[in-house]
Amino acid sequence: MDSKLKVIIDGDIKEVKSGISLKELSKEYAEKYKGIIVLAIVDNKLSELTKEIDKECIIDFVSTSDQDGSRTYKRSASFVLIKAIFDVLGKDKVRKVIIHYSISKGYYCEIDYDETLGEDKLKQIKGRMDEIVKLDLPIEKRTVKVDEAIDIFEKNKMYDKVKLFNYRRVSNVNLYKIDDIEDYFYGYMVPSTGCLDKFELHSYDRGFVIQFPSLENPGKVAKFEPQNKLFSVLQEATNWGQQLNVDTVGALNDTIASGKMNELILIAEALQEKKIAEIADNIAKQRGKRIILIAGPSSSGKTTFSHRLSIQLKVQGLTPHPIPVDDYFVNRDDTPLDEYGNYDFESLHAIDLKQFNEDMNKLLDGEEVNLPTYNFKTGKREYKGKKLQLQKSDILVIEGIHGLNSQLTHSLPEESKYKIYISALTQLNIDEHNRVSTTDGRLIRRMVRDYEYRGMSAKDTIAMWPSVRRGEERNIFPFQEEADIMFNSALVYELAILKQYAEPMLFSIPKDSPEHVEAKRLIKFLDYFLGVSSEAVPKNSIIREFIGGSCFKTH
Repeated sequence: MDSKLKVIIDGDIKEVKSGISLKELSKEYAEKYKGIIVLAIVDNKLSELTKEIDKECIIDFVSTSDQDGSRTYKRSASFVLIKAIFDVLGKDKVRKVIIHYSISKGYYCEIDYDETLGEDKLKQIKGRMDEIVKLDLPIEKRTVKVDEAIDIFEKNKMYDKVKLFNYRRVSNVNLYKIDDIEDYFYGYMVPSTGCLDKFELHSYDRGFVIQFPSLENPGKVAKFEPQNKLFSVLQEATNWGQQLNVDTVGALNDTIASGKMNELILIAEALQEKKIAEIADNIAKQRGKRIILIAGPSSSGKTTFSHRLSIQLKVQGLTPHPIPVDDYFVNRDDTPLDEYGNYDFESLHAIDLKQFNEDMNKLLDGEEVNLPTYNFKTGKREYKGKKLQLQKSDILVIEGIHGLNSQLTHSLPEESKYKIYISALTQLNIDEHNRVSTTDGRLIRRMVRDYEYRGMSAKDTIAMWPSVRRGEERNIFPFQEEADIMFNSALVYELAILKQYAEPMLFSIPKDSPEHVEAKRLIKFLDYFLGVSSEAVPKNSIIREFIGGSCFKTH
């Protein structure tokens, strides 16, 4: 007679057969979820659906409408892509498949291959992926010793992985296999290929984009929308990384281990300063540009960037005046509410658009304006005699998340505006098949800053991050291609610095808290990096905005 276990699934008590898999259990709950179920959280630990239940526990399923589920779907579909590429082009002919960065709800990929990847070959790869999905092949997992994994990577010419695992302190590695292809992936996988039927391939630049469903609409592949300006900045970052011989985490660790970190820091900072100087030079050449609008997502380093840009503008003979859009927040009682009934501080209508436009127009007309300061403690705008009147060489440097949205500056002359989009777009990959998420880099930055300057724990920051991300999707990302120029604030070395600050905070998150699942993922991610001291980081670095010690007033 089969033994029975009592489990709690989505809050309901249920009796199940001992040894039943999560995949089998999930079938009963599939209709309750917006996306497809790909993982489960068992007793507050993320688990693959192949796991069998052998004790009483609490189970919550994870679908592709959740961040962890979406990552798992994309990761698993990427494995199917790699398998299809080897099958179509020949494993012996493909030197490397590189999954680069996120573009248009998908990943930009390149193949190091002797022939040109034309539309016909791309269609063949798509067709082979469809076949693999229809076959519903198992994605098998096995655990091996690190030394054995390194030997496998050497044999398969996955040299980025060899370099990465030379620095791994764990004794075992989980490898995944589809048919004859075995690989390593950072994170969990779906149990088989049959559920991975939503994707498209689009030729783009020298490679292609594999397009996935979005979090908001997990049942449909997102429309492919080329983001040429963003892509250009990402390509530039990749080229920088290759020039510095630091394009993967393993390569960064090599640099640290060989004692060359200080030189790397100086070069990375010099590259950023050169870019900021070029932007200032470009603004100065266009004498009609009197309104500099700086926008970007959370923890992009907007404040430090605006200070450094202002210095470079002064070098050009201009006099910049920084104006934070936040000082034009409406009084808290008038702040719009979000769908959960909370104050929506990231809404455009949380800003007094009428007053902001009136004041900016008066300044451009040469009038004196009494500028407000927003008191975040009282939730009210205050006037403290902060007066400004622009002279001929003066320009406004306006910083805020809505800077690229034309509604913010609807009454200001278009010819006077110069729009800058800033974000931390990391140029590092973990290895050729595992990318470093720019979102993870910003989350770690924000976690460190919130703890250092805002009295918030890592648990608090992780809890509010989904709300921050929703605001960015609504208010920032749709406008990024409207920028005159984009600035990448990521520094190739920064995660090795931030690791020292972030790890203790993450370990402090209680194991029974909802945020522990995300904390555990980030701890594993940071474990790839060798940590280094922040001593060599310059006082004007963007990273100083988060770890402290900046020569600018950034908080």
